Amino acid sequence: QVQLVESGGGVVQAGDSLRLSCAASGLVFGNYAVGWFRQAPGQEREFVAAITGNGGRIDNPEAVKGRFAISRDNVNDMVYLQMNNLKPEDTAVYLCAAEFAPANLGDLRRAQYDYWGQGTQVTVSS
Repeated sequence: QVQLVESGGGVVQAGDSLRLSCAASGLVFGNYAVGWFRQAPGQEREFVAAITGNGGRIDNPEAVKGRFAISRDNVNDMVYLQMNNLKPEDTAVYLCAAEFAPANLGDLRRAQYDYWGQGTQVTVSS
């Protein structure tokens, strides 16, 4: 059974940093790209960043604005999202998702992943 479990969210102040973690199990991790999405109340799910099994990266410049960085640890089946200089508009539930061997890096922007986690709440106060 495939599981993706997010952690690391919390309530922080504007300008603070957080590192989100996504722990994967039940799959051959290196064969999967992993993406981070976020969803604020009343808004559509938004792509944040993704990383392929061999480390190729893509992000959403409008969401990231040079403040977030995605990374992965294929030994421990983990993906991280380092978020710096957080702003109130970053407040959302952050979800990680896994997709098997995507054909194109650009495909990872679409929310058509094979598996999803339950999400972790990030709240940024001004």
